[in-house]
Amino acid sequence: MPQTPPASGGRTDTRTADLTKPIEPLAASDTTFDATTDVVVVGLGVAGCSATLAARQAGGDVLAIERGPSSGGTSANSGGLIYLGGGTALQRACGFEDSVENMAAFLHAALGHDADHERIDEYCVGSPDHFDWLVANGVPFRAAFCTEPNRESADDAGLLFSGGEDSWPFDEVARPVPRGHKPQWVDSAGGFFMRCLGDAVTQSGATLATDARVTRLVVDDQTIVGVQFQDDDGMRTVRARGGVVLAAGGFINNDAMVAQHCPTAHRPNPAWRVGTPTDDGRGIRLGLGVGAHARRLEAFECALPLGPPHRLARAILVNRRGERFVNEDTYTGRIGLRALVDQQGDVFMITDDVIHERNIVGLRVNAAAATAEELAHDIGLPPDALARTVADYNAAAARGEDPQFHKRPPFLQPIGVPPASGIGAIDLGVDRDAIYATFTLGGLATDAEGRVLGEDRRPRPGLFAAGRTSASLAARDYVSGISLGDGSFFGRRAGTLAARSAR
Repeated sequence: MPQTPPASGGRTDTRTADLTKPIEPLAASDTTFDATTDVVVVGLGVAGCSATLAARQAGGDVLAIERGPSSGGTSANSGGLIYLGGGTALQRACGFEDSVENMAAFLHAALGHDADHERIDEYCVGSPDHFDWLVANGVPFRAAFCTEPNRESADDAGLLFSGGEDSWPFDEVARPVPRGHKPQWVDSAGGFFMRCLGDAVTQSGATLATDARVTRLVVDDQTIVGVQFQDDDGMRTVRARGGVVLAAGGFINNDAMVAQHCPTAHRPNPAWRVGTPTDDGRGIRLGLGVGAHARRLEAFECALPLGPPHRLARAILVNRRGERFVNEDTYTGRIGLRALVDQQGDVFMITDDVIHERNIVGLRVNAAAATAEELAHDIGLPPDALARTVADYNAAAARGEDPQFHKRPPFLQPIGVPPASGIGAIDLGVDRDAIYATFTLGGLATDAEGRVLGEDRRPRPGLFAAGRTSASLAARDYVSGISLGDGSFFGRRAGTLAARSAR
């Protein structure tokens, strides 16, 4: 493995008492550079690995700095789904016809009212080529469709529905097509995916510095020209002719930043925060220190898995008022946000012994009764309201309809009627054993090339960002796989442009 340049010493960043504040840069005139390269990449998750590979393929010399012992980051702990479409080779091989326009129509509707539509359009146009790029860099996919949505396939099947494309209201906006692309690995594929990209990075000839932390960006007359970082050999400063790519993750594990920007994201059990300890917002704070603009720091994702099996969607979800609040067959990320944000994490699944079955997330019936009124008394809901909700739902389900939330016919089944022996409830309260998995979506504002934008919405010279250090394509709502998708896509673009800027 290529070695990092020798250290010459330098100042240590001691301004860490307030972990919400911008990290001020170091002036180039106040330091001596130990080495010069074309591109410095900060972080080696999916965005950083993609930026490093792309910069090398564009002919640039690259120094990639990773705080952990190796590449991977939070991406390695994910399920491995990559949200791609518009007619990828895998979609076609599995017999599905998609188009850029169809994919864009779905994402514009699904990712939130203030999503960045220009970046979404660029992502959709480039999606088929990006899939081919991943394959060319050693990531294999098996051409098989998995019928169990929302979660990575239990086998090594490569394609599935991962964002509620086939549920209301999105099935009325765009033609449902699966776009969750999973590398060829049994069950969760995040670790395998990142091993593939990590191997490609190692073979690329990039210089890697692991167990190292970037302490400050270096600026020269408003242009970002390098970084100061520290590892076991001391402090060193490296000039980047083409620019610096920040790909250091989000901030779900910075309690102070979460409390300031999106405190609801910390209500669930800390064990379910999706991120590594290095998802502490440092990359965002480095960018803010040089005048970068941050977008949607209050936005976060929250998944509330109810399966597999997806057949559990035949139950209904009710709030503390005994009323339904979502179509239960939709993507679990939409269910989780609606439950945590809109219902304060105080919800129940109403089911029976015909509908309920063994499931991967361990959901068990906490209370059972002969009637909805009796069940409501047992779990502290308004008896009349729950009885009315169940009766109205059952009457419509018997007709194969759901006029309130448009749940699809395969999941419409009356609850608590024969052959069921009664009616039951599963407490999905945020303070119970239910899984509310959260991570942040806000970050530095970037354009479609991965350039970081300042408060004036103009690119900050020499600075790029991708992955969760940048503001996600998912503005308010999420689709599974968009993190690995937009992280690798815009990381690739940022690395390419940074390398070309060094010429």
